[in-house]
Amino acid sequence: MGKKTDGQMKNRKGGASVQRCVLSVCALLGAAFLTMSFPLSARADIKETQKKLDDAKKAASETKDAIGSNQNTIDSLEDTHSELTGQLADFNSQMTQITGKLNDLDNQITKKQDEIAGTQQSLSDTQETLDETQKSLEEAQKKMADQYAAMKKRVQFIYERGSRYYLQTLIESRSLSEFLSRKEYIEKLSAYDKKTLENYRQLAKEISEKKQEVEKKKEELEQQKASLESQQSDLVGLHSEQKNQQNKVSDLINRTNGSISLTTQQLADANAVADSLQQKLDEQNQQISALEKQLAEEKRLQALSDASVWRDISQITFADGDRYLLANLIYCEAGNQPYEGQVAVGAVVMNRVMSGAFPSTVSGVIYQSWQFEPAATGRLAIALANDEATDACYQAADAAMSGQTPVGNCLFFRTPIPEVTPKYTIGGHIFY
Repeated sequence: MGKKTDGQMKNRKGGASVQRCVLSVCALLGAAFLTMSFPLSARADIKETQKKLDDAKKAASETKDAIGSNQNTIDSLEDTHSELTGQLADFNSQMTQITGKLNDLDNQITKKQDEIAGTQQSLSDTQETLDETQKSLEEAQKKMADQYAAMKKRVQFIYERGSRYYLQTLIESRSLSEFLSRKEYIEKLSAYDKKTLENYRQLAKEISEKKQEVEKKKEELEQQKASLESQQSDLVGLHSEQKNQQNKVSDLINRTNGSISLTTQQLADANAVADSLQQKLDEQNQQISALEKQLAEEKRLQALSDASVWRDISQITFADGDRYLLANLIYCEAGNQPYEGQVAVGAVVMNRVMSGAFPSTVSGVIYQSWQFEPAATGRLAIALANDEATDACYQAADAAMSGQTPVGNCLFFRTPIPEVTPKYTIGGHIFY
C-alpha cells in the first residue's frame, strides 16, 4: 500500500473536528437505516429488471401449471386409495369365505388322517393274520411231509413183504390166542393206515384252504396298501389345497395392504410437492411484486436521468468529510478487491452524483435508501468510527473524486448474477 501525501495528512488532521461531527451524523443515519429492509448493493437497469420480471412471471405461470398437474395426481391417488380401501372391504368378505373353506379342509384332512390311521391299523392286523396263517401253513406242510414220509415207508414195507404178508402172519400163529392177537394187530395196523391216509387227506385239504386264505389275505393286503396310497395322495392334495388357500389369503392381504401403503406414501409425497410448489409460488409472487416495484422505481429514475443533464466533475462541490466517507465506503464494498476495482466503486458513487437522477452530494448518494448495503446495516458507521479505510482506499477515493473512472458512466455494481449482463468486470464485481 502507498503512503499518504502531506496534503492528505493535513486534510485528515485539519478535518478531525469535522469528521467527529460527520461520525455523529453517520451513526444517527446508520441507526435509522437499520430499520429498513436489507438492500442490494445496486439495482439493475430497466431492461434487465423487465427481463427478470418477465422471467419471474413465466416461472410463476409454470409453477401454477405444476400445481394443477400435481393436484390432478393427488385427485387420482385419492381415487385409487378409496378404490383400494373398498377392495380391502371386499377382500375381508372373500377371506371369510376362504377361512371357512380352510376350516372344511382342516376337517377333511383330520378325517382323512383318521382313515389312513384306520387303514394302517387294518393293514397291520391283516399282516399279522397273514403271518400267523403263513406260519400255520408251514407247520401243516411240515406235518404233512412227515406223514407222507411215514406212509411211504409203510407202503414200501407192504410192497416188499407182498400182499400175502397179513395172511401168512395169521397162518403162522401157533395158537388161537396168538391168531387172535395177530388178527387184532393187523386190524389195528390197517385202521392206523386208513386213519393216517384220512388225516393226510384232511391235512392236504386244510393246507389247500390255508393257501387260499393266505392268497386272499395277500390280495386284501394289497388292496389296503393301494387304498392307503390313495388316501395319502388325497391327503397331499388336501394339504396342497390348504396351502393354496392360505397363500391366497396372504396374497390378498399383502397385495392390498402394500398397494394402500404405496398409495398413502405417494399421496404424502404429492402433498409435500404441493406444499413445496405453493411455497415456491408464494415466493415467486413476492419476487414479482418486488420486481414490479423495482421496475417502477427504475423507470422513474431512468426518466429522471434522461431528462437531466449530467454535470462535470468540476461542477461538484465536495464537503469536508466526503473524502473520509467515500474512502470508508470503498473499504466496506471493495476492501478485498484490486485497486482498480476500488476506484471503480468510487466512480459509481461519483457518476450518481453527476447524473441528476440521484442526490447531488456524496453523502446523499451513499445514504440514499435501498442503495448501499454497508450504509443500511451499520457496517459503514463502524468503519467510520474506526477509520478502517486503507491508504489504497483513500487513493481510490481521491482518484474517483478527481473524475477518474475505469467503468465509464456505470451507475450500478454488484457480485455477478446470471440475470445481469455487465459492461465491465473487475475483480469480484460487475459494473453496468
